Amino acid sequence: MNNTEKSNTPDNGSTFWNCSAQQQLNRLTTTPEGLSNEEAGRRIKRYGANRLNNNNQNGNIRLFFAQFKNSIILILLFATGLSFFLNDRLDACIILTIVLISGCLGFWQEKGAANAVKNLLAMVQITVSVLRDGIATEIPSENLIPGDIILLKAGDVIPGDCLILESDNLFIDEAILTGESYPAEKLPGVLPAETPLSQRTNALWMGTHVQSGKATAVVITTGQATEFGKLSLRIKLKAPETEFERGVRRFGYLLMEITLILVILIFAVNVYLAKPVIDSFLFALALAVGLTPQLLPAIISVNLAHGARRMAEQKVIVKQLAAIENFGSMNVLCSDKTGTLTEGVVNLQSAVDLSGNTSDKIARYAYLNAVYETGFCNPIDEAIRQYRQFDLKGCEKLAKIPYDFYRKRLSLLLKDQGNTILVTKGALTNVLAICSEAEMSDGSSVAIDQARAQIEQRYDAFSRQGFRTLGLACKTLANQNDLDKTDESDMCFLGFLVFFDPPKADCTETIKQLRELGLTLKIITGDNRLVAATVAKQLGVAEHEILTGSEIREMSDLALINQVAGVNLFAEIEPNQKERIILALKKAGFVVGYMGDGINDVSALHAADVGISVDSAADVAKETAQIVLLEKDLGVLVQGVKEGRMTFANTLKYVFMATSSNFGNMFSMAGASLFLPFLPLLPKQILLTNLLTDFPEMTIASDNVDAQMVAQPRRWDIKFIRKFMITFGIVSSLFDFMTFGLLLTLDVSAEQFRTAWFLESVVSAAMIVFVVRSSSPFFKTRPGKYLVAATLTVVIITLILPYTPIAHLVGFVPLPLSLIVMLTVIVVLYLATAEIAKYIFYRLVKM
Repeated sequence: MNNTEKSNTPDNGSTFWNCSAQQQLNRLTTTPEGLSNEEAGRRIKRYGANRLNNNNQNGNIRLFFAQFKNSIILILLFATGLSFFLNDRLDACIILTIVLISGCLGFWQEKGAANAVKNLLAMVQITVSVLRDGIATEIPSENLIPGDIILLKAGDVIPGDCLILESDNLFIDEAILTGESYPAEKLPGVLPAETPLSQRTNALWMGTHVQSGKATAVVITTGQATEFGKLSLRIKLKAPETEFERGVRRFGYLLMEITLILVILIFAVNVYLAKPVIDSFLFALALAVGLTPQLLPAIISVNLAHGARRMAEQKVIVKQLAAIENFGSMNVLCSDKTGTLTEGVVNLQSAVDLSGNTSDKIARYAYLNAVYETGFCNPIDEAIRQYRQFDLKGCEKLAKIPYDFYRKRLSLLLKDQGNTILVTKGALTNVLAICSEAEMSDGSSVAIDQARAQIEQRYDAFSRQGFRTLGLACKTLANQNDLDKTDESDMCFLGFLVFFDPPKADCTETIKQLRELGLTLKIITGDNRLVAATVAKQLGVAEHEILTGSEIREMSDLALINQVAGVNLFAEIEPNQKERIILALKKAGFVVGYMGDGINDVSALHAADVGISVDSAADVAKETAQIVLLEKDLGVLVQGVKEGRMTFANTLKYVFMATSSNFGNMFSMAGASLFLPFLPLLPKQILLTNLLTDFPEMTIASDNVDAQMVAQPRRWDIKFIRKFMITFGIVSSLFDFMTFGLLLTLDVSAEQFRTAWFLESVVSAAMIVFVVRSSSPFFKTRPGKYLVAATLTVVIITLILPYTPIAHLVGFVPLPLSLIVMLTVIVVLYLATAEIAKYIFYRLVKM
């Protein structure tokens, strides 16, 4: 039984939220200690991989037949079959062979590209912590099976539909399924079978993610059997179309429109002129194939995959190939400063009271708050634990209210030397909001309003030095073993925790390199405006204007769109405001990249044209991003942007090649067929021309790229391509008709005419590659060695083909040397004229 036939769910698991945990464990034949590795091996064969798309086994067959799904090629194959039964069997077999070879080349190229992408994705795959043989083990999420016991923490993506066994302040972001913007609290329990999905508080759903807290759960269903899997099957979830994909589609439509008009016209006129109907039909269809860039999907796939491999060498992993174009055309990069612009190693500088004096009490309470925080590993708590360690004898954690991005604080209820205390740390404003008094340096307490001016003055002083400052508060609670958010009130403010994260030594130079690449860096940070301004100044980021979260909150969307272009520093930003800033930048006409690695970055990563994360990021951020950096370093990003632009430039080269000589040749041939008493080229000769001219273009991915193509971001411009096609198509047709006139003057036979035109068409189309591949003069740029080798190989094959034993099979005859010399002169003149036309074109038409 293959994967597509396997069920990703055991029987009777459809209303699992209506059963107790023990009932589900019994039904799944599992235990709280998890499955054994041996049993897991059996179940993966039974249930199949935990994927939404399990069609890999048939992928190669489908990919092969996809090479022939073009409607024009299908009609051509039908007409060729008809020709076969009308006794023109040799020509029919030759046409079929050429079409098959072309399809095999496309298949081979696309299969190689797909395998390359698969290998790259394996480098940044999402893993899940499961219990196997009672031991916590990290496995790829696609190896998850029903009956697995999984351990979840903040930032984890839920890998399947699960029933909660244990939870600790667990909050899940279910917006992808329910549309609710606020996280849902989850608890173990049993619910009625008819409970709506959004109210099933004991269940976890694939595709959602842990906002805060931790949990242990048993996996009920995986893959397509999950609620998310069923949804994806119903609505055929597809990533939004990128600008690059939209450009390719529009380019295809442009050629199809031209092709259909030309084919109908040519067929009708040739029939009117009493030429054989089947031959005329095949000729028109062969012209259509020549005009249609049927290898465009394969060329693009290969080019993007080649670019992805080169980007991987620069420690940039591309998860969605189409994102490479947006990556290259990106002209604004938004990023937090922590770890990207700074060292990312947060150090606790000091723990001080309201007077700025170092305080053991504040250091100890901060340590207790950090050391018992087990839900989410973060650099702040790690810095506190490393700063100074205290004896935990007589201490015990009783309860916790985890940090979230709305309260911006963490509260722990502790038993300390017989006393029950609540210790809270967090953003200063949010901690002050729950305090009614403050402890002075002499141990006395005053009303918070009396101390507020002193607190804010001290806070401003730390901020101006670039320090990130948190507040710490506590209060005593009698005989209490549990917590809720109402307990965060009437607390006593103790003092400050002062942190420092120094800027990276080479970051200023990297930002300068980004600027030279036409890429503006905009810092979006939750730090207050004074800290942000200080760090920005150290990094050389223009901060003449700062927008804060509170100011953005008061702005209309239109006002924000008008402001964002001139602001490079956004401070005191809340998570939901990041997305708003990104959308405003996009509406202002920028191609926006966003670099984030946290749970609160997910919506911004979704909104950006290019979502960028790092390999060490929270799972949900890494899964959302289109591009993942193996190092959290802007220097890595600079190299990735260059590679992205090179990939886009090489993709455009194929388009330019397909719309210059190829288009001109086919157009000329169509025109000549109206005046000649015979077809200028037979259908099989047209297809052979198309195959040979496509061959060098398959090596375009490895071609060298001019520096000016990398220096600035570029975008797909269908108007530019149309002008390019018209200009160079006319130049090509001009010399085709010159060849046409020469051959008529020499009064050659039909076979010689076709042979000569075949030679001129293929050689000129192959050699024009060296002209159109660059906006600079061809002698000033160096083409890639594979492109040179492939082009010269095609030229040599074309020149010797009429003199080989198989020449008669495709209707070619040997040509006299004098005619070949004349054809050579025409090709040289054509290349020289094309070079002049290119010089004029790039000065009149800006890309």
